[in-house]
Amino acid sequence: MPDTTGTTGTGTQNTPHPAGAVNTGRWTLDAERSSVRFSAKGFWGLAHVKGSFTEIRGEGEVLAGGAAHGTLTLRSGSLDTAHAKRDKHLRSGDFFDAEAHPEVVFTARSVTPAGADTVEVAGDLTIRGTSRPLTFTARLTDAGPDAVTLSADLPVRRLDFGMDWNWMGSLKDPAQVSVTARFVHQG
Repeated sequence: MPDTTGTTGTGTQNTPHPAGAVNTGRWTLDAERSSVRFSAKGFWGLAHVKGSFTEIRGEGEVLAGGAAHGTLTLRSGSLDTAHAKRDKHLRSGDFFDAEAHPEVVFTARSVTPAGADTVEVAGDLTIRGTSRPLTFTARLTDAGPDAVTLSADLPVRRLDFGMDWNWMGSLKDPAQVSVTARFVHQG
């Protein structure tokens, strides 16, 4: 089993490896070591609503040369802001419409090494049945032949996905999304 603690067997810190140093083949998301969090301004910018999706899964494939593609899927009903009434509203048709659209999916068409510790990601984000192109730079926070962790912070405009409920203009766009995705090599 690969070391996923960020240290070598001797307890010293692993040195990040270039993106091209990861093994080719199939990779799966380690959901226990991954997260998707969000923050949105509410109450006319006076307060931040913060939350996360507690059920995520993903997979991908790394090709020769280090380029990759894959998917990251969130169960929209797993949205959690630690406030039950607000969570129920966010899962409703005013926002994620979790009953009709149980998943939020990001499909990465290309993940290309861009430097010693970054990759350029291009793909499509699908929320509520609406897909929009999304490109961003992700940081390699830990990378080795059998495990890699990518982190990215990006803006997502809810209006682009038909989430237009906005009581008296109290919500601001965009929401900030922070992703930490740990993938392990499957062969």
